[in-house]
Amino acid sequence: MSTFISFHCFLPLFFLISLFHLSLAARKLDDQSRLLRYHNGPLLYGKIAVNLIWYGRFKPSQKAIIADFVTSLSSPVTPNNQPSVTTWWKTTEKYYHLSPKKASSLSLSLGDQILDESYSLGKSLTNKHLVELASKGGQRNAINVVLTSADVAVEGFCMSRCGTHGSAASAGHVKGGKNYKFAYIWVGNSETQCPGQCAWPFHQPIYGPQNPPLIAPNNDVGVDGMVINFASLLAGTATNPFGNGYFQGPAEAPLEASSACPGVYGKGAYPGYAGDLLVDPTTGASYNVNGANARKYLVPALYDPSTSSCSTPV
Repeated sequence: MSTFISFHCFLPLFFLISLFHLSLAARKLDDQSRLLRYHNGPLLYGKIAVNLIWYGRFKPSQKAIIADFVTSLSSPVTPNNQPSVTTWWKTTEKYYHLSPKKASSLSLSLGDQILDESYSLGKSLTNKHLVELASKGGQRNAINVVLTSADVAVEGFCMSRCGTHGSAASAGHVKGGKNYKFAYIWVGNSETQCPGQCAWPFHQPIYGPQNPPLIAPNNDVGVDGMVINFASLLAGTATNPFGNGYFQGPAEAPLEASSACPGVYGKGAYPGYAGDLLVDPTTGASYNVNGANARKYLVPALYDPSTSSCSTPV
């Protein structure tokens, strides 16, 4: 049995159902009922490999964008690379410090990369297929990330979600006489199917104010959009890996560390405006963090439990 936690992303749903939550970024929350509550479940901790499972056809340059992002999560922090992906990610550590179980922090590194360029399960995938693909990666001390190419349709993709994270029983592995669960993520490339929903602010939104789209920092609207979704889901996986960690609302559609701050990437964000971002003087691309190999990325705001507010890198 798998647990699915859908990430409802970006502007359309932000306007339809989440306008209230933008206030999280605008002011400190005083109402304790709005805080992300800990539900006493285990968190991921220690050294965890992030295995990338590429389903469909991706260019080498596209794979490098996402692989470098994973590497960036634990890259050394220097005065020259601030704000950095590493510093952004450290907000998740605050959840570990608040946990009554006092779990040690999480250390992520790039693991295996598995290629499925032959579309072994076809070009129309169900939730069950996602679990099957996620199971191809190592299941101990790992997060398995399924990345589907732009020509692959996935159940619920574009209609209600841009990606998902969840957990599934580990096949063929027994720990203490019982099967254990592993965490996984799925993210789809929305370049041709729904960039207005899943690649905003690098594409015109399908609803809401029609401000000009921003230039993507890695010159790939679909994959730069995937990075935003991936970053959001990774934060949700770290703080709510098995559906009983930190979240607010119903477990089937929870607000988590990132989804509690929809559409917010920089200070001053409001509906239709991602916030005050950094701009590359050469390319004109917008970003808010620096990564490994001189990469630049746009990552979402994370809910900071120590300040009861949405924290942005810039």
